[in-house]
Amino acid sequence: MSLSAAHDPDRRAALQGHAAMLAFSALVAGSFSLGALVANEVDPAALTAIRFLLAAAVLGALAVVLSRHGGFRPAHFRAPWRYLLLAALFAGYFVLMFEGLKTAHPVSAGAVFTLTPLITAACAWPLLGQRPDRRILLALAIGAAGALWVIFRADLRALLAFQIGRGEAIYFIGVICHAVFTPMLKKLNRGEPALVTTTMVMAAGFGLLLAWAWREIAAIGWLSLAPWIWAVILYLVLATTALTVVLLNFAAQRLPSSKVMAYTYLTPAWIILWELALGHGAPGALILPGVALIVIALLLLLREDRPAPPQPPG
Repeated sequence: MSLSAAHDPDRRAALQGHAAMLAFSALVAGSFSLGALVANEVDPAALTAIRFLLAAAVLGALAVVLSRHGGFRPAHFRAPWRYLLLAALFAGYFVLMFEGLKTAHPVSAGAVFTLTPLITAACAWPLLGQRPDRRILLALAIGAAGALWVIFRADLRALLAFQIGRGEAIYFIGVICHAVFTPMLKKLNRGEPALVTTTMVMAAGFGLLLAWAWREIAAIGWLSLAPWIWAVILYLVLATTALTVVLLNFAAQRLPSSKVMAYTYLTPAWIILWELALGHGAPGALILPGVALIVIALLLLLREDRPAPPQPPG
């Protein structure tokens, strides 16, 4: 068998991983455009609670069906405080996301989301001892610059005065929660499968939100909600929770973590397409250089690592 043929399975697996992450980023981007439609219709905590409840049911069923060992085992329920901590971070992210989308434009919120890898890298260093190399740091810096360009709408005076919109500021706090959640997820894992962990986090998140916002949850006439609101809720549950978990785990088995992380930077571009598809129009041309910087960051993170040159003998 030739060397190129030997590498064909690896190349095919890598292409499958990239295809999965393209689908992942497009589905995640939809949550911004669609989430903005319901942000002022349903209380953010109540919306997140029903999403977590339905997602826990769907993912729990998947964990049982897809597991080789029957899904959940007693060992998975040890140290439940881990799931509560992770759920607090994850629920905080989604509640603040929908609160921010009440006033923030979806593209601007998507740009804020692209700051996640930079903040995650900063958190992963002390928590996990993971120190990114120079190329990744350069890509993160370029991506952050592009994100700031979009967030401040290419207004240098607003940037220098740090005049960030209220919605973007609220969502940025949520992004910090998400960035801390990612390394904590790895640090607190004790060998549980991804579907089991996600189900437990969703269930714990629903419990926390029920305790926190039971009045808001009870005040909503769930059965009388408009069908389009339920359609968005089901999209958030099935597409951006259940399906993205499967896609992310599929890609993580085939791509390096830096390349998986890179697809975060496609979010603003996908959101622009979502906004066009929903008839909301294209954003102003002034933000396009910021989107271009974000795409450059993506390309840097996706660039193949060059093998080290061979050392001379002796």
